[in-house]
Amino acid sequence: MKFNLRFLFIALFICTISIAQNKGTISGVLTDKDMNNASLPFANVLVKGTNISANTDVDGKYSLSVNPGNYTLIFSFLGYESVEAPVAVKANETVVVNQGLSSGSYTLKDVVVQASTGGKQKESALLLEQKNAVDIKQAIGAQELSKKGVSDVANAVVKTTGITKQEGTNNIFVRGLGDRYNSTTMNGLPIPSNDPEKKNINLDIFSTDIIEYVSIDKVYNGKFFGDFAGGNVDIVSKDYKGNGFLKIDFESKINTNAISENNFTLQKGPNAFGFSKAEIPNNPLTQYNYGSLQFDKKTPIGGSFGISGGDSYNVGEEGKINIFGTASFTNEYASRTEGIARGSVNAAGVAGKDLDYNYLSYNTNTTAMFNAGYKINSNNKINFNTLFINTSTQRKEESRGYIVDLANEGNGYIRRNEYEKSALWVNQLLGEHKLSDRSTFNWGGSFNTVKQDIPDRTYNTMNVLDQGYVINSQSAPNNHRYFQTLKENELAANLSVNYKFNKNEEGDYKGKFTLGYNGRFKNRDFEATQFNFKTTTFPVSHTGDIVDPNNLDLFYNQQNLDNNFFTISTFRGGPEVPNALDPQTYNGDLTINGGFLNTEYKFNNKFTAVLGLRAEVITQTVDWSTQLDPAGGSDKLDKTAFLPSLVLKYELNEKQNLRFGFSKTYTLPQFKERSPFIYEEFLQAKIGNPFLYASDDYNFDLKWEIFPNSDEVLSVTGFGKYILNPINEVVINSSTNDISYVNSGDYGYVAGAEVEYKKTLFNFDSENAKKLTGGINVSYLYSKQELNNEKVQEETQGTRPTTFTNTTGKFTGASPLLLNADLSFFNEWNDKKSNLTTTIAYNYFSDRVNAIGTLEKGDLVDKAVGSLDFIAKSKLNKNYSLGFVAKNLLNPTIDRVQENKSGDVSVLSYKKGLNLSLQFSYEF
Repeated sequence: MKFNLRFLFIALFICTISIAQNKGTISGVLTDKDMNNASLPFANVLVKGTNISANTDVDGKYSLSVNPGNYTLIFSFLGYESVEAPVAVKANETVVVNQGLSSGSYTLKDVVVQASTGGKQKESALLLEQKNAVDIKQAIGAQELSKKGVSDVANAVVKTTGITKQEGTNNIFVRGLGDRYNSTTMNGLPIPSNDPEKKNINLDIFSTDIIEYVSIDKVYNGKFFGDFAGGNVDIVSKDYKGNGFLKIDFESKINTNAISENNFTLQKGPNAFGFSKAEIPNNPLTQYNYGSLQFDKKTPIGGSFGISGGDSYNVGEEGKINIFGTASFTNEYASRTEGIARGSVNAAGVAGKDLDYNYLSYNTNTTAMFNAGYKINSNNKINFNTLFINTSTQRKEESRGYIVDLANEGNGYIRRNEYEKSALWVNQLLGEHKLSDRSTFNWGGSFNTVKQDIPDRTYNTMNVLDQGYVINSQSAPNNHRYFQTLKENELAANLSVNYKFNKNEEGDYKGKFTLGYNGRFKNRDFEATQFNFKTTTFPVSHTGDIVDPNNLDLFYNQQNLDNNFFTISTFRGGPEVPNALDPQTYNGDLTINGGFLNTEYKFNNKFTAVLGLRAEVITQTVDWSTQLDPAGGSDKLDKTAFLPSLVLKYELNEKQNLRFGFSKTYTLPQFKERSPFIYEEFLQAKIGNPFLYASDDYNFDLKWEIFPNSDEVLSVTGFGKYILNPINEVVINSSTNDISYVNSGDYGYVAGAEVEYKKTLFNFDSENAKKLTGGINVSYLYSKQELNNEKVQEETQGTRPTTFTNTTGKFTGASPLLLNADLSFFNEWNDKKSNLTTTIAYNYFSDRVNAIGTLEKGDLVDKAVGSLDFIAKSKLNKNYSLGFVAKNLLNPTIDRVQENKSGDVSVLSYKKGLNLSLQFSYEF
């Protein structure tokens, strides 16, 4: 019996080997007939009646291994007519079947949904590109974003491995490294920041309606500017192809905290669409022509409306023009409840302020984008993109309680109203040209402008007495109105030439040179004026000076100014000073010229290497005249950087890759960080440091990945970064505990590991596409940096002294543990005209340092938070779709503590509430 079993096993083994050895191969290239037979990547090839299938690669190529016999191939691509082709396969032979696809006779209604979910918006297409690319990158497309209920780019990138967003800000942290270490591009070209404090633009403002996919590069490549350590986020705009379509979207949404507010009021003035702007009034020191301090009651129900469409037109015999446009408006209300704020806390745990904290806000986003692609012929293509985004935020922040030396009886009251408006305009022209079979030329240029206004921010400080509220003017800035304007223009250019060399017997080239140039020319003008309103008595208790906090216009008016009940001045002085109205200013100029040479070589079928060398010449100049330096000054930073990079890829088999990356980069300080300007946040002030200089960074990555199926991936990555002279935000030694920016030590390093897993858990009915899918990504991070008081003292010439509590510490924003997980059920019926997708998504980050401790105080730490979202989207038929999204279902407490030796002290705490939305769309 044992012999028979052994014999049977050997026979089966030999038979299996024989069959495998006698298999044949079907290969070929799919092309796009509508685009002059250009290669068609990410299309589907299926052997009819079997489970054997493949996707075409980025060059439109495919390959299938089958047993000898006669078959029928089905070629398909979303938005195109499927084609069937017979093929006969013999043992040990390769049959070449090339095929062209076109949209053909598809009707307008047939192609709408398919066109909007094809190409690189698909998860499977992006995974295939990730698998085949030599570079180490991740991407998330429109299809996956829709499934996870993501409405903007900021929330898109935090769904990828190793990336988090700092609560209460727009900061994105990549592998524990914050805003200064990251970069943002659109279609490979840089875009400016809309916030004077930030290097990168607020990714919240980019609606997913305008994107094809978002690419996140965590490993440096010489084609990027060298100001790179954490990662680069590239927003790839929609590049529409196919027949015409038109789509309309509606959404209503509420925040449970906001809708529960009995009296949701915001300051009068700004309109509901976010385009209003208040100017500094005429004669502001002697005439009271300021806007009202009264409030309007709001109904806190938000919503959105959007329209998008596209079409394609033939031009001559070979040409084709594709156009796509979208416009949308969205608004939303928010409220933070159960809040406390304690400001600065000393080492003994005693707070300078002990207040409750109330926050109300109203946000708008108006987006319009137009894209036109002109395919001149199969060798030449030009794209034009223009994007306009206008955002506004109206906030009301209030706190009541103890304020040292101002409200020692716990009867203080602070209110800040702020209206912020930003307008971004991006214009890009890009070209792709095939010069020969060996060489291509790519170019791109952009002109971008951004204008940010904070028109008439108001700040009022009062004391609550038995008789009512009185204005507190112990210090002139305790009551003020503030006007700020930032204007930034930026020109950028990318040029690159690819040349292939060393052609092998199969007709493929083993090597490729890429020679390129990048230029960036940025100019920023910033000015701010604060008008301080000081009453002539402090504080007063007789009833004649009692004010109504909800109608301060009764006190701040022309009559009381004429009666000298209060005076108006700037930091330069009052009406008697000739230059009192001269604003605080800083102007920044940045010029970067960079050239690079990347050499890619495929040593064999498995091993490929890319060696890059980049050189950059950087000049950053800042001029200023500010409250800290009224006479004005300037500073110039020059840097020449030589930046080598190496990427290695080894294909273990057709489904597994092993990758390695190493590079040197740098981190440049920002204009604001080098200008001695005081920027006041609610209960916090920040000051620039002219002595700040660039850091140098060394980066490495090692990654293993496997792609079991077209929509599945498992990857494990180890990474490390060593940073010389890291830059940090720190509390400097001052009476007001101001924050500044310093090169805080000689070194710092980050090390960690990432795991990502996407899988189809159950395929209940492959014919009707009923399946359960899941995904999880986990990141572990360890960071450490030197904290050196002597270094800071010497390099800032004593102007920004620090007394660090510890000699080493973690990087700010570095969470040791990050987790994203999602579970989705997809069901399709009615001959694939109707479907339902339901998703549960969970995000978690562990404790992370917000600011480094000084003067024996512990670090400020943002405590761990986990959030849970539910998304349900259904296509009812060809035209109608519905969606329901519920975010922040767990509604955790957002808590920031100071980790003193005697124990944690909570310094900021609140709840955000649930965000619920109902969505509807109609496709013509």
